[in-house]
Amino acid sequence: MKIATYNVNGINGRLAVLLRWLNEAKPDLVCLQELKAPNEKFPLKAINDAGYSVKWHGQKSWNGVAILSRVGEIQELRRVLPGDPEDSHSRYIEAIVNNMIIGCLYLPNGNPWPGPKFEYKLKWFKRLTAHAKKLLAEKVPVALIGDFNVMPTELDVYKPERWVNDALFRIEIRDAFKKLVEQGWTDAIRKLYPKERIYTFWDYFRNAYQRDAGLRIDHFLLSSQLKRKLVNAGVDKHVRGWEKTSDHAPVWIELKDK
Repeated sequence: MKIATYNVNGINGRLAVLLRWLNEAKPDLVCLQELKAPNEKFPLKAINDAGYSVKWHGQKSWNGVAILSRVGEIQELRRVLPGDPEDSHSRYIEAIVNNMIIGCLYLPNGNPWPGPKFEYKLKWFKRLTAHAKKLLAEKVPVALIGDFNVMPTELDVYKPERWVNDALFRIEIRDAFKKLVEQGWTDAIRKLYPKERIYTFWDYFRNAYQRDAGLRIDHFLLSSQLKRKLVNAGVDKHVRGWEKTSDHAPVWIELKDK
């Protein structure tokens, strides 16, 4: 089974790119982030015509997450991360698909540091960590998938010295990610490629993609039940080079079925 995550940076504006990639890569499950569209503007017919059922949680102009499946029903469990009833951001959706719990997330960017956006990111991270602990306690196959807006180590960022005070690389954020993983999650990319420099995002500015000046901020965290099934992983980096594409590339893993 092939599972992918892709921050599309506006699903309607990038729909042609998304559909082209879906047709080429043929992932079984997909988590999307940054839909940047209200629920009623989601391109449901186009996604269905591509062979996927879908559950989505949209928001006008910002955020937005979705889970796509071509291998079975999507049984939605929640579309809000617990812990803050006043949080109106569309950043999380969770469902059972093919006997797995999939948590699709778009963690806040947090810039500028210091400031209220950074504090919101830290609070969101704490809520995610608390919920993740409960998911692990269920002792069922679980994957937390999406744009975490965190470069966990210096290996995950081009010229790390330039990023020390950025909200994606501040020590508080890296510590939060480390604390989350140490609950018992496996970072799938790092499990298979512990020493390789792998990026999933390249800024639109300063020819970042052409210079390969990237960041690894899109992650798969797997419970022990899925860690044992992990056989392959990668980044479809070439998609970042397509016309009118997102600043992220699709990232994927493969799990053996049995």
